[in-house]
Amino acid sequence: MKVTPDIIRQEFIGTEAKVAKSGNQNYVGISGKVIDETRNTFTILHEGKRRTIAKDSAIFHFSFSGGTIVEVDGKLLGERPENRLKRRIKRLW
Repeated sequence: MKVTPDIIRQEFIGTEAKVAKSGNQNYVGISGKVIDETRNTFTILHEGKRRTIAKDSAIFHFSFSGGTIVEVDGKLLGERPENRLKRRIKRLW
């Protein structure tokens, strides 16, 4: 998978995620499959339990097909998934 700034337009439900950093230290290290996404949160199935993580206070590592791991700041994902698809991405290079 080619990693570009368009990665934030990706559908995250069903992908493997890990909380790499967070303002809330209880969230750090939570990993599992993303089972739901709202405007402000991800719900991750961690060890058989649903854990709801606020997007704006965390940095996530997402694992995509082909073994690609991408680090994404949750602040970039802070809107509804369907609206995020419509957003235009400003290229920096």
